[in-house]
Order: sequence, then structure tokens, then C-alpha cells
Amino acid sequence: MTYAIQAESLEKRFGETQALAGVSLTAQPGTVLGVLGPNGAGKTTMTRILATLIEPTGGTAEVGGFDVVKEAHKVRQLIGLTGQYAGVDEMLTGTENLILIGRLLGLSRKAARTRAAELLERFQLTEAAERAAKTYSGGMRRRLDLAASLVGRPQILFLDEPTTGLDPRSRGGLWDIVRGLTDDGVTVLLTTQYLEEADQLADDIIVIDHGRVIAHGTSDMLKAQVGGQVLEVRPVKESDGDTAARIVGELAEAVPEVRDGLISAPIGDPELMPAVVRRLDDAGVAVGELSLRKSSLDEVFFALTGHHTDDIDAEAGEPARSTDKAQSTDKEGASA
Repeated sequence: MTYAIQAESLEKRFGETQALAGVSLTAQPGTVLGVLGPNGAGKTTMTRILATLIEPTGGTAEVGGFDVVKEAHKVRQLIGLTGQYAGVDEMLTGTENLILIGRLLGLSRKAARTRAAELLERFQLTEAAERAAKTYSGGMRRRLDLAASLVGRPQILFLDEPTTGLDPRSRGGLWDIVRGLTDDGVTVLLTTQYLEEADQLADDIIVIDHGRVIAHGTSDMLKAQVGGQVLEVRPVKESDGDTAARIVGELAEAVPEVRDGLISAPIGDPELMPAVVRRLDDAGVAVGELSLRKSSLDEVFFALTGHHTDDIDAEAGEPARSTDKAQSTDKEGASA
């Protein structure tokens, strides 16, 4: 099988810091590969290697069938990259931003203007096309930034946490755009901190921690790793929390998680729920909330890495992100 993206044992060091320690992955054409992991896990480093912005210390990678080191110029002709921060020129209008990139990619003035108009319409920015980008909302800037990465009609698109800081409506709008891109045959590698985002968009998911891939599979496959369902119990009295957690843990044969008084544990057998109710009743624990639901990707993330995505602080262990988009000047290439 020919993969759109393929990496084998990628390694990267920054001085004494091991950012990647043998990452392997594949992405099939026309699909979304979701990359999850805590900050500092190596997601951005991996993306920058695949986008030819930095070279690996070890291992190999091919994008579109071309080696990212030996044939970097060919890779750049196939890809687009949108980082966590919008890289548009705030003093230029939406139209001028896209024309500038088109010209850098070798398009004629007429072709660049035509392509800019097409993308502005596709991203619902036509009405704001002649306004300076500094007047755009956060969601509009992200759409313009994504449009910029599509000027060169890339076959493969790298999205490095593209919806960070966006409101739910703007995030949903970008999700629709990503779905439309894959419908057109574009392959997308998506790094994200939003578990719902990966659940909604990714055909395949890898989880990275400390520079290594620690899990791989579809959303359903990963959820099955931590139990098919999750039992949640909230005692009426806070003082009963320890007793309830002990009972849930014993019956579920797992260490329960306690967050804000809510006790939860993965279970494989839904018939366990009545047994928990009986034990709690025998112990005199009054229950204010009791539910059984499907596992979420957040439970997967917690089980694999030991913390939730919303517990993570600032990025550590990876080189600082640049707010400027590095543009490839290869003709017919995509912005990098």
C-alpha cells in the first residue's frame, strides 16, 4: 500500500532534550490522522519534520512518496501547513494575503487573484475580502490562515492544533472545512488537544507521550482499551466519598478516578452496576448521581498518560512556536 504519510522510528534531539524517541506512523490518502498527546509530547516537532521545516536526528519519513530530507523540495510541492497561531499579515487585506502567497508560489497575477477569490468564497470571507486582516475576528483569521495553506492546492495538509482558542461555533466551522477537504481527497494530519475534535474528524488516531507512540487505532478501538463503559457515582454526602470510591474500585477491579466529588471507573460488564448499588446501600452511602455511559477519548488519554488534556499547562520540551508562516517558494507548491 502507498501511504500519503509514512514515518519510521523518527528521532529528534534539541541539545539534551529528546523530543522524539522513535515515532512511527502511517496515514492513508484522503483520510484524517489524529495525533493526540500532552504538551511537550513531541507533536509539533513531528509535524515540523514531516513538513520539512527541521530535519530528524534519526529515522526516516516520506510524504507523498518522497523522503522529507533527501527530497524536501518535492515534498513542499505537495503540502500545506497551518500552525497553532494564524500566520497572516494583519496589515494586508484578505485578498492581498492570498494573492501574495499565490505569487510566492509562482502563480501569475491573474491566477493568484482568481485563486484568492475562490478560497475567500469557500471560507465565507468574501464580504471581508477587502478589509485588513487586523479587523478580523479570531475565527476569521483562522479561516484565512487555512485558506492560505490551500492556495497551492496541496494533496497533504498538516494542521497543528488549528482550533486552539476558538469558540465552539468557529471550531465547528473549521471541522466542516476539514471534512470537505477529505471529501476532495486531501490527506490531513491533525494534532489537537481537543478530544472531541479527534473523535469527530479522525479516521485513525495515534497517542504520543514523551516522544513515543503509546497507542494507535480508531476512536472506538482506543476507547475499548479502557473498558467499553464508564460507571459514574456521586455520593450525596462528601464524607462518603472514600467509602464509595473503595467500593467502586473493588467491584470494577480498577483504580477509580475522583474529580470534584464524582467517582468514575471503567467497567467491561454493565451487569456490575446493580452490584455497586447494592454494596453502596449496604454501606449506608446515599447516592445523588449514578450513571453508566460509553468511554470517551478523555478517559483513554487519562489512562494512557496519567492526566487529562485540561490539566496540562504550557508547552515544554519543544522549540518555541513561530507566529509567522514559513512559505515555500517552490512553484506549484503549497505554503509550508
